[in-house]
Amino acid sequence: MTAINQQNDTVKRMAEAWAVIDPLMGGTQAMRKAGKKLLPQQPREDDEDYEYRLKTSTLFPAFGRTVGVMTGKPFAKELTLGEDVPQRIKDLSQDIDGEGRSLHAFSADLMNEAVAFGFGGILVDYTRTEGQARTQADEKALGARPYWVHVKHHQLLGWKTGVVDGKPGLLQLRILETAEVDDGPYEVKVVNRVRVLTPGQWEIWQEGSGGWALLENGTTTIRRIPFVPIYGIRKGFMWGTPPLLDLAHLNVKHWQQQSDQDDSARFARKRLLVFSGVTDGELSEPTAGSAYALRFADKDAKAEVIQGSAESVTVGRSELDSLESQMVQTGAELLTAKPGQRTATEAANDAEANKSDLQRIVESFEDSLDQALQFTAEWLGLPQGGHVSLFKDFAAGSLSEATAQLILSFQQGGLITKRQALLEAQRIGVVSPNLDPEAEIAAVEAEGPSLGNMNGDGE
Repeated sequence: MTAINQQNDTVKRMAEAWAVIDPLMGGTQAMRKAGKKLLPQQPREDDEDYEYRLKTSTLFPAFGRTVGVMTGKPFAKELTLGEDVPQRIKDLSQDIDGEGRSLHAFSADLMNEAVAFGFGGILVDYTRTEGQARTQADEKALGARPYWVHVKHHQLLGWKTGVVDGKPGLLQLRILETAEVDDGPYEVKVVNRVRVLTPGQWEIWQEGSGGWALLENGTTTIRRIPFVPIYGIRKGFMWGTPPLLDLAHLNVKHWQQQSDQDDSARFARKRLLVFSGVTDGELSEPTAGSAYALRFADKDAKAEVIQGSAESVTVGRSELDSLESQMVQTGAELLTAKPGQRTATEAANDAEANKSDLQRIVESFEDSLDQALQFTAEWLGLPQGGHVSLFKDFAAGSLSEATAQLILSFQQGGLITKRQALLEAQRIGVVSPNLDPEAEIAAVEAEGPSLGNMNGDGE
């Protein structure tokens, strides 16, 4: 029998990707915590050496930074509510979650979920008024209202589907939640809960020492489950995949090779003083340093320094540079305009037919927001919720152009230096191969601010 908190097969399949992405989004600390899952112990590497290597490894955050860049593009301009959005919903949009976040800010967080993990959702809930309100006036006095809840990828446990209003829809949905409960006069503890939704009804189950028990339940005025899924790349109803999964795997590979590189550099920098032809006792406690000299009685005795070869370090750095270039290009592919299936209307407009993957994700995301607006309207007893639109004019005409955009954002975000940005620009052919990066950077600094950054006094 399936436990109430058990993931269904679709979630388990999606969670395989999340096991890689969650640590990457968490940064160096989360990657270290993942341990051998993402940084395998090398053959014959003892535990002490591995622990040292793990604790000194640092993440090049290409995946997280790329997610941030892609998420920010559709929100570079303020989200627009259509004229068909009722005024009551427009008023709520300034605090859509009841916690002070506007619809624009809330949607930006949702987009981050879609781009990073490929799946998540919006639960459109309503303030509980059982036993407190009998009329709409009572509800208004209590501040009762619909509000949006961001349901994250790992919270979705399972569902049952069927036909709802003539389309595939949800007949049951299980969502993992946590809550703080009193634990003594000054402490609280976190308990696990599962919300079970069915059309027109809800239940809350709580985990305790004796297992899971029904905590509370109730009914709703909406006869559908007010949940809307969001997708990165939609594979089917309630099934999405991360659009940057290949980049995530490249970033893990970089994490592993960067650790190997640091290890190689550490040993290459160490020097070992070796004595040969020295009799036992002649140099029982040698002292090495710039202020010391060694003298041997035996003419055949000698001392020399053995140091690791720098060649392996150089090769490793070259491999890392190549990986970083691959990551930039892989991330940029999300911005590249690609031909898609064209409708009769689009046939007359090539710009509509040639869209980037990110633009298609944003269009699907707009549909999800529209569905959430409709649920909001149903809670308010309104006939329709209207439509929303996001900025989508950011596709690049070529992979080189998209890559150049990402390189610039990486440099502006402090992820790479100006020199490396110019080298990357040379590699993809948007900057002359004859340009000297160091000389160009020096010339820019000597030239002063660009014309667009000067004030009215020419300063």
